[in-house]
Amino acid sequence: MIGEITDVELIARSTGIRDLSRLNRQYGKGKWRKLKGYALIRLINGRERRAELHWYEAHGIGRREIKRKRYLDS
Repeated sequence: MIGEITDVELIARSTGIRDLSRLNRQYGKGKWRKLKGYALIRLINGRERRAELHWYEAHGIGRREIKRKRYLDS
């Protein structure tokens, strides 16, 4: 990522997250939330593109498993 994630939206929290038991087991118990936002990312080939990102985060644990879902530019 280059810069900050903007326009952050809540997708799901606690029991609405399908992977909740895995997240608790792998990273520790917490108030897990699934979020979405947009950021400028640098690809392996050096090109920079704006993309939609999804990730999980919990207080005291932080962001985990940031995934690129789609590019916003053409």
